[in-house]
Amino acid sequence: MPSPILILNGPNLNLLGEREPEIYGTETLADIAAAVETAADALGLNVEFRQTNAEAELVTWIQEARGKYAGIVLNAGAFTHTSVAIYDALLLCEQPVIEVHLSNIFRREPFRHHSYVAPAAQGLICGFGGHGYVLALQAMARILDSDAKK
Repeated sequence: MPSPILILNGPNLNLLGEREPEIYGTETLADIAAAVETAADALGLNVEFRQTNAEAELVTWIQEARGKYAGIVLNAGAFTHTSVAIYDALLLCEQPVIEVHLSNIFRREPFRHHSYVAPAAQGLICGFGGHGYVLALQAMARILDSDAKK
């Protein structure tokens, strides 16, 4: 099996299911992780799913991913709109990065329209709730398959 895909989640995503369900839905992060595991099995991929409320921990995980993981799926939460440190860490990544958000960030407050992650990512999936993670994993599988054929 290829190297695993690292799926990183930022602040407040541990509260999914109870936090603003009108925006984020009722799925918990554990529900999303289970759906991702099922999708990964079907795609022949391994995944490692993590969540933190600490920016420094996200940066460390991104740095540690180099050479250890085939790709990164990242929902940086609010750090998406504020963190140059995460952007800088992503620029050093040697593997593909896909940004994912539960809500459509472009239909929300104007400050959420800017992403520091997007310029370092191969793509952005937003607005599909927890299913966005499955879409991101499918996209990652295509990217990795395409890279392997080169």
